[in-house]
Order: sequence, then C-alpha cells, then structure tokens
Amino acid sequence: MIIINVKDNESIDRALKRYKRKHRNIGVIRELRRRKQFTKPSVKRRTEVLKAIYKQEKENAEAND
Repeated sequence: MIIINVKDNESIDRALKRYKRKHRNIGVIRELRRRKQFTKPSVKRRTEVLKAIYKQEKENAEAND
C-alpha cells in the first residue's frame, strides 16, 4: 500500500504527481504483469541466455564498425 502524506500548502496536483512517481518506481504494474502467468525456471534461464548472447553480438558488431 502506497501512502502519500500531503504537506501543508501543497496542491493536490503536486501530491498526485508524487503518488504516480512512487507508484511507477516501486513497479506495481510490472509485478502484476509478471505474476499474471507462470514461466518455468528453465524457460526463464533460456531467455536470459538468449538475451545475453544478443547483447554480446551487438557489442561485438559495434566494436568492429
């Protein structure tokens, strides 16, 4: 639960902006989307490896240019 204390002489717009930023930073939406469906650990590991290979190939291509 996110709690935002509205300070004295602070506008509602400013407090709402702080709430939205805090909400985005803690990653509530991202976490909900991640929990929506289960991925097996083996599949998760495979995607991590493929992502690492892709990044490395991209870095090598940039270094050769």
